[in-house]
Amino acid sequence: MKNLENFSINYKKVLFRADLNVPVIDGKISDFSRILAVNQSIQKLLNQNNKIFIITHFGRPKGEVNKKYSIKFLIPFLEEIYRVKKIFFLENLNSKSIIKKLDELNFGDICLVENIRFYPEEEKLDLNFAKKISNHFDVFVNDAFSASHRNHTSISGITKFLPGVAGDHLLKEIHNIDIFLKNVKKPNIAIIGGSKVSTKIKLLNNLIELFSTIVIGGAMANTFLLSNNYQLGNSLVEKELTNIAKDIQSKANKFNCKLILPIDVMCSNNVSDKINIRTCNVNKVLKNHMILDLGEKTTNFICNEILKSKMLLWNGPLGAFEHKPFDISTMKIAHTINKYSKSLNIDALAGGGDTVSAITSANAEEGFKYISNAGGAFLEWLEGNESPGIKALKDKKI
Repeated sequence: MKNLENFSINYKKVLFRADLNVPVIDGKISDFSRILAVNQSIQKLLNQNNKIFIITHFGRPKGEVNKKYSIKFLIPFLEEIYRVKKIFFLENLNSKSIIKKLDELNFGDICLVENIRFYPEEEKLDLNFAKKISNHFDVFVNDAFSASHRNHTSISGITKFLPGVAGDHLLKEIHNIDIFLKNVKKPNIAIIGGSKVSTKIKLLNNLIELFSTIVIGGAMANTFLLSNNYQLGNSLVEKELTNIAKDIQSKANKFNCKLILPIDVMCSNNVSDKINIRTCNVNKVLKNHMILDLGEKTTNFICNEILKSKMLLWNGPLGAFEHKPFDISTMKIAHTINKYSKSLNIDALAGGGDTVSAITSANAEEGFKYISNAGGAFLEWLEGNESPGIKALKDKKI
């Protein structure tokens, strides 16, 4: 696979795919990690005197121009982080506008292209659209691992018409995840949370063959509990997946993988109800209550299992961690990993947007050997699948 070390890019017009889909809360960027992630590649291309056109998506505008999802607000942050006086901006991708903007830029300048998802052609893998854009550039650099599981035009289509090169961060993501998956040390533990089993069926089935212990938390654990005939009140469940939950438990037994499900839970009427909070065993959930976090016994049990492990994978929070006090189990587990991973030589890997937010909130980053800022792409790789964007770079013959 071509990359910035083995493929020379000097004085070229570069189409650079980044994932700058940053989280924004109350109008402010809450996490800059995706902007920072591609800085190394950007600096290399700047030092080699290229004209860099950054393409990214932001939100889900569904193929329509929507000011709410304009990325122009990113410019001052990019100027500061990438250490340039001016970031140019390209409003649209028609040929006339691209040519005009290319003439404006000097070699060593950067231009940010308006949200690529404003175009309906983006999510349809439209090769005519890809060709029309590519005609004006010399090389394509993909440094958006976190978006490379999408078979979209700006991920998989551009490589049909331009030399495709992997950015530094994309390679770093693949390298660190692969090291983890290909150098399995047991006993090891995977902590898998989140709201839905449906999004993690393949992941769980793959991890069962690799891990000695798997913790299932978050609302997805409710479906497993329901499959074991527990009554869970108003808790979120996927009733149609109880048979799949049973199959996953059967497979775990077959591979001698210990599945840890909640034994006690924290409940209330809803995430906003801080008055009627109740902790109980999983067989004592009230009819009008919903499970919102793990209980203390379960959390302590998981922490003890972590201390016995040589490797740890974490994807997905274990409760409604955005709403205190339903962050207790997630925070305690993050703090445990942070406190003991180095002294006990536990190789810890984490990934997924909510997981990263939880780790950051707990100031527990130092406890992890690697933290991936990818979500769906991280999961896809752990499932054993090669992302379309990576395959497109590898298949490229130019």
